[in-house]
Amino acid sequence: MTRYVFMFDEHPNPSKEILGGKGYGLAVMSKIGLPVPYGFTITTETCKYGKDLPEDVVKQIDEHLIKLEKSSGKKFGDPENPLLVSVRSGAAVSMPGMMDTVLNLGLNDDTRAGLAKKTNNPRFAADSYRRFMQMFGNVVMEIEHDKFEKELNTIKNKHGKKLDTDLTTEELDEVIVAYRALIQKERGEFPTDPKKQLRMAIDAVFSSWMNPRAIAYRKLNDIRGLIGTAVNVQMMVFGNTGETSGTGVGFTRNPSTGENVAYGEYLLNAQGEDVVAGIRTPHPISVMEKELPDTYKQLMDVFHKLEEHFKDMQDLEFTVEEGKLFMLQCRSGKRTAAAAVRIAVEMVKEGLITKEDAIMRIEPNSVTQLLFPQLDAEDKKKFEVLAKGLPASPGAAIGKLAFTAEEVKERVSAGEKDVLLCREETCPDDIEGMNLAKGIVTARGGMTSHAAVVARGMGKCCVCGCGDLHIDAATKTISVGSKKFGPSDFFTLDGSTGQVYAGKVQVKDAEVSGNFETILNWANEFKRLGVRTNAETERDAKKAREFGAEGIGLARTEHMFFQGTRIRAVREMILSENVQGREVALAKLLPLQKGDFKDLFTVNEGLPVNIRLLDPPLHEFLPQTPAEMEEMSKEMGVSVEKIKVLCTNMHETNPMLGFRGCRLGVVYPEISRMQVRAIMEAACEVVESRADFNFKGVEIMIPVLAHMEEMKMLRELAVGVANKVLEEHKLTIERVPYTVGVMMELPRACIRADDIAQYADFFSFGTNDLTQTTLGYSRDDAGKFIPLYLEKGIYEKDPFQVLDQNGVGELIKMSVTKGRTTKPNLKCGICGEHGGEPSSVEFCHRVGLNYVSCSPFRVPVARIAAAQAAIKEKRAAK
Repeated sequence: MTRYVFMFDEHPNPSKEILGGKGYGLAVMSKIGLPVPYGFTITTETCKYGKDLPEDVVKQIDEHLIKLEKSSGKKFGDPENPLLVSVRSGAAVSMPGMMDTVLNLGLNDDTRAGLAKKTNNPRFAADSYRRFMQMFGNVVMEIEHDKFEKELNTIKNKHGKKLDTDLTTEELDEVIVAYRALIQKERGEFPTDPKKQLRMAIDAVFSSWMNPRAIAYRKLNDIRGLIGTAVNVQMMVFGNTGETSGTGVGFTRNPSTGENVAYGEYLLNAQGEDVVAGIRTPHPISVMEKELPDTYKQLMDVFHKLEEHFKDMQDLEFTVEEGKLFMLQCRSGKRTAAAAVRIAVEMVKEGLITKEDAIMRIEPNSVTQLLFPQLDAEDKKKFEVLAKGLPASPGAAIGKLAFTAEEVKERVSAGEKDVLLCREETCPDDIEGMNLAKGIVTARGGMTSHAAVVARGMGKCCVCGCGDLHIDAATKTISVGSKKFGPSDFFTLDGSTGQVYAGKVQVKDAEVSGNFETILNWANEFKRLGVRTNAETERDAKKAREFGAEGIGLARTEHMFFQGTRIRAVREMILSENVQGREVALAKLLPLQKGDFKDLFTVNEGLPVNIRLLDPPLHEFLPQTPAEMEEMSKEMGVSVEKIKVLCTNMHETNPMLGFRGCRLGVVYPEISRMQVRAIMEAACEVVESRADFNFKGVEIMIPVLAHMEEMKMLRELAVGVANKVLEEHKLTIERVPYTVGVMMELPRACIRADDIAQYADFFSFGTNDLTQTTLGYSRDDAGKFIPLYLEKGIYEKDPFQVLDQNGVGELIKMSVTKGRTTKPNLKCGICGEHGGEPSSVEFCHRVGLNYVSCSPFRVPVARIAAAQAAIKEKRAAK
């Protein structure tokens, strides 16, 4: 017969999967000799039956109830010496407050009288009875909590009492009568048979697994694969018997800072819900040392023993009954990123855990909390959330509203410091305004939209896809319902939550401690994957290097084209009708690009730099407004009408699949020649600037390539120009090493990877576009249907945020295998947004890539994720 029920000390191999988190903690505490009120756990497997428990399960519950009676010396339902129990949920993963609990179960008029007589405390018995009726009526009989509170407050007001603890026994009797009348009115008779109460409570707790808040919690926290909750039936101990009793919640260390001090709250003469509900203000746990010194010392001993056993910071619930301590729960405590890092490092120094354990304790995504300024949590409570979008780039930003990139530039140039860029969506032309803005908010676009990708690269706060904001650039207004805001109004963006506030919420600077650097250094000891950054400015490259980036994995040259006045030369080049005209314009761009590349090489001395040749469709650089076209016509000496015709001719129906990437180099080779020359001249000049300059090499990357012949043609072009520049500078490839490779972002390139590898020194997978071209989804439009796809289970995660390992991942895996068949030492990496996402990083480790590349502020995330991937592999092999 299958065992569905176990006493706390009975299961031979307790686990969270079988007993749930709460049952597991009770089992462990019981086995190591801590003071735990006895009881039993109905396993998570039973949850599948809901309210229709099989007879053998009911029989096992009855048998274990008898064992509990024998252990306690009390009898369930006995009016002379009643056993009361709590019925509590407990899934394998902690879901605090999401599922249901019932305390003081087993009370009726007779057992209440017996409890009063046994304890010689009639007020305590009355208080326990009214608590039970309220909780059972709410949780099991589904009567709104507020209706009970209304009855309670009516009687408190009637007698001029402020707190529940001020009520006398007689006044509590009035509450009980009022509760009974409420239940009768709403649901009929209150059940008085303790066995029936128990069965109803167990059914209710199992049913709470599928209540809306529990479902929402699992969805928000990405909790998957659990079979249900367990139910724990435990002998009641009472914190509400008087001033030598109480209840509390504690952490073995401070969960906010990680400091190694006991942290928590407790209340005298109370039960658990009093601490949680906020009806009474609890005291810091340190006060307990004065009020109950002996019990406090015992509690601190328990704290120490549990940390020694679990090797982790613990979150505990306890009750004190007449000075005696009882432990009701223990679990790994939730903590901030700062606390997690400090606790992990200090536990290594204390000898509790290893460096490997410490690294595995850190949730990689959480460390971004340590890198960005954050809104003050207390001040945030004073503001109403105006709108909510996607948390595209973490941090906080406060500023007045600007509606175009030009407006941002003008206002910042005029001395205004705090300006937010508010757009329906951004485009490459907005780059300068984005760079100068304190933060960015868009009404459209997803987590890998242009605004999101660029903002993350800049380390700039960004909220995307905020559909409740109606942004009208023409009138310079934002409407939210009936509210309107303009250029003089301040907004606050919370890039960590996607929330937008009207007004100025206070900001706190992030604090990065030495412990964080320690964890990152330990990560380097274990990881095999290199971690580079996506950066094209000196500032971003410096920031990434501070965070431990091992070079640049993607420098997007087109981003450089928008800086200063160089966009004019770009437009002149695009609109020229012959090679000579284009070369004149390119000659203006060459020294500017060369200067950018020299900055990157200088910042990354001793590290590799990967530079991608021009990628986006040319029309993105063209003038859009009549004023811009007029200015362009004057500069080029041609009519406005001709400029309009040229711009119209450049229009593409589907630019994402159009005239871009390597196709530009094939049709206009002079563009690629200029860029390769700028790269190589920059490399030569930094090497010549100092005899000991450690130039590690430049990787010239050809984008949007599908065919071996494209690779062959453009490699020959790049090698020809590069060697010519080396010859002009009288330098060798050993002193200025360079390689030529490909950005793999089209399925055909992946399928023919063995052919392409003949002419490529490296593969860098551009997973943003590879996801688009493999799935046939536009990342800027997928937000219209991806949420529904996630809800329906078509995808578990947004494939633009988390690598589609079974689809896109298979193409990557195949490419690496085929490419290395041709060229065994082929260097492979990824440079899409997935390079900073932990599960995607683990995939890259598993398929044997050499490195990942991500935006600067994701570099620490990738370092930790890469170390965890190596540690998991090592442990799995044992």
